Amino acid sequence: MVEFNSERTETFMTAKATSTMHIGELAERTGLSLRTIRHYDDVGLLPATARTEGGFRVYSEADAERLMVIKQMKPLGFSLDEMAEILGLIGAEGASPAAAAGPAHEARLAEFLARAEHQRAKMARNLAQADEFIAMLGQRTA
Repeated sequence: MVEFNSERTETFMTAKATSTMHIGELAERTGLSLRTIRHYDDVGLLPATARTEGGFRVYSEADAERLMVIKQMKPLGFSLDEMAEILGLIGAEGASPAAAAGPAHEARLAEFLARAEHQRAKMARNLAQADEFIAMLGQRTA
């Protein structure tokens, strides 16, 4: 399961207390549903930076950026645990710091890159097939 750094909330509250947003604004800005964001919070992938006295989630600009990276990983088929690992490796805001960069760190990033490239190529082939089908249908309706 994904780990959460509790010091993150304290750091945020002292450094960026004025640039927060509620979950609805975060959903609107990222194009993701409230349910998806809540799920990412529940599994520890994107825990709310803080909560109001009423218990509402509060997110920072860094959280919005982190969520956009998560959104980019999603169509490539990475699991939630893999997404958390990738965020740690690339040093995304709020991620647990990765072990000292070295050969193992570089090798793991290279593995993720190779998988992402493979998935993207597969998606491109599927899109080309869809384009061919659409063109064929267009010829028959014209």
